[in-house]
Amino acid sequence: MATTRRKRRGDRRPAKRAEPKPVEWDPKTKLGKLVRSGQITKMSDALQTGLPVREPEIIDVLLPEIDDEVIDVNMVQRMTDSGRRVKFLITVAVGNADGFVGFGQAKGKEVGSSIRKAIDNAKLNIIEIRRGCGSWECGCGQPHTVPFAVRGKSGSVEITLKPAPHGIGLATGNVAKKILTLAGVKDCWAFTKGKTKTTVNYARAVFNALEENSDMRVMKNEIAKVGIISGSIGKPEEKQPVVNAPPAEKPQPEPAKEPEPTEKPKEE
Repeated sequence: MATTRRKRRGDRRPAKRAEPKPVEWDPKTKLGKLVRSGQITKMSDALQTGLPVREPEIIDVLLPEIDDEVIDVNMVQRMTDSGRRVKFLITVAVGNADGFVGFGQAKGKEVGSSIRKAIDNAKLNIIEIRRGCGSWECGCGQPHTVPFAVRGKSGSVEITLKPAPHGIGLATGNVAKKILTLAGVKDCWAFTKGKTKTTVNYARAVFNALEENSDMRVMKNEIAKVGIISGSIGKPEEKQPVVNAPPAEKPQPEPAKEPEPTEKPKEE
């Protein structure tokens, strides 16, 4: 009987676990409601509204092809009365390799949850950069490099990004290569000062330079000269043709006025 019971117990199949149902996004902010309703369908339009991005689901909807890259994983310790507490500081960069890039950090007890939190923070800090062909050696007019020289600084690290001709590649460090690749920059010269071994400061300096790139104002004649392309940034407004418009009426000349007769003085 014991053998038969063992066989019967072995024949039993494990119970199936219920799969977690996908949680529907319920937007809380005004920008999130506009994206959910379909009134905003592009990330550049969402940034132009001036409304703050408070929900990472907005980026997931508008930029589904976004990618992330872990820049640095650092372990920090804190001594308390109960003992030594260890946490992980994660630095992450996100981008779609087509003009949008973000940078964020997060701290937590576990590496996995901290990485997810850092990715969400990087999505909330996303910006749109300008790309063009600002190198005098190239002049191809394609958006493959930065349109002009920009400078960024964080701590002791200072970096200057300059436009490079087509085919040079990213002549930068490994940290800057990751961020510029996510931003969609294919060719670039980089000149750095300070202690570039501090990975976090190096990454912040590169992102600071890209922020200066997106905030800088550009004249319309420079847009045509450099060939700046970056979503809606820097593009001149196009006049849309009016369809089925009634013909404009020509102004008719006013009739000439007759001169008024002048009265002669009466003779006494």
